[in-house]
Amino acid sequence: MEEMNASCPHCSGKHKERQEKEKKDLINRLKRIEGQVRGVEGMIENDVYCTDILVQVSAITSALNSFNKVLLANHMKSCVADNIRKGNDEIIDELVVTMQKLMK
Repeated sequence: MEEMNASCPHCSGKHKERQEKEKKDLINRLKRIEGQVRGVEGMIENDVYCTDILVQVSAITSALNSFNKVLLANHMKSCVADNIRKGNDEIIDELVVTMQKLMK
């Protein structure tokens, strides 16, 4: 993990090189979620009944939660573990803050 210029005001400015398999898995998950969101958009355009849309939105929420679990596990196994091994215990505080944000 290395520092880089933050191009996004919401990002930390840090950078992580991901293995090709991890990157592919995360992108595939996001593409499926994107397709689900487009499906809901189509449902609204076609005046589909509210509860049917709510069920699909719930599925999207579940898929996003699953994405977060995978990303968090990867983060803990790589970024957090590597920083602890290097003696950077500040990563634990960063993880706690991140977990607090995720549990809102």
